[in-house]
Amino acid sequence: MYLTKSHEKIEKIDVAGLVVRPNSPELKHYYVILRKALEKHGVTLLLSEESAELFAETGVPSDELFARSDILISIGGDGTLLSLSRKSYRYDKPILGINAGNLGFLTDVKLTEIETFIDKIFQGEYRIDHRMVLSVELLSQVANKSLIAFNDVVLSRPSIEGMVNVDAYVTSRESHMIKKHLNRYYGDGVIVSTPTGSTAYNLSAGGPIVYPLTEALIVTPICPHSLTERPLVLPADFEILFESHDETIIVVDGQDIYNLKFFDGICIKIAPKGVRMIHRLERNYFDILKQKLHWGSNSC
Repeated sequence: MYLTKSHEKIEKIDVAGLVVRPNSPELKHYYVILRKALEKHGVTLLLSEESAELFAETGVPSDELFARSDILISIGGDGTLLSLSRKSYRYDKPILGINAGNLGFLTDVKLTEIETFIDKIFQGEYRIDHRMVLSVELLSQVANKSLIAFNDVVLSRPSIEGMVNVDAYVTSRESHMIKKHLNRYYGDGVIVSTPTGSTAYNLSAGGPIVYPLTEALIVTPICPHSLTERPLVLPADFEILFESHDETIIVVDGQDIYNLKFFDGICIKIAPKGVRMIHRLERNYFDILKQKLHWGSNSC
């Protein structure tokens, strides 16, 4: 299980890399405050090329930004942080999310907290959470395509008409299970979610909320044709293989889209390493759930 590692600290922070929500020049105020807070501790702040254009600054290409930075920072909402996490995954850099959005399940540092929390980072008053991600293989006799999913992988019908018919198989190294047929999903589609992504599309489709530092695969049917179809939570060592003879669209984290008809199948499992996220020590996931989902509220 990936757990919070409060004892884990970043060895040095000389350079920080920043990515800002696209098409948001109004966020320059966040950038100015963050830059001053980091310069106070002798840290150079690099901007991605796309973000630098928003503020008429000089930026660097993404790969250079990821390679040179000791930590990465996003300013925006959860979508901005999710995109940064996926693009920088192979560099294995700790990521801090500054919330300039509305929901904020992942980005917990507000504008008014930037200076204070940067100081706390250099005092060692922070924690690092390891969030599991999905390793996704689009299978082909020519060459497989490998992807990373932070939130979810969705198999969906290509249009409002008709349904998809998807066969799901599971394998487990620990249980010595070899390609056991699990189910045939017939309906609008099926979601495979991480615990982090359990509060995204999975929640809207009636799937369970799973504590984000758990290691598990969440499989949730989307508007199934049968009332007996129910969400399923699988252990960490399981792999899921989907095959379909119907035209089926694959959407990875709501950002990358593929058509399953060009592949033999899609295999999904837990990736060998997670994404390291920097959080405040006082951040509590259950407080976030109560706030965002209005639990315990008397209002409609």
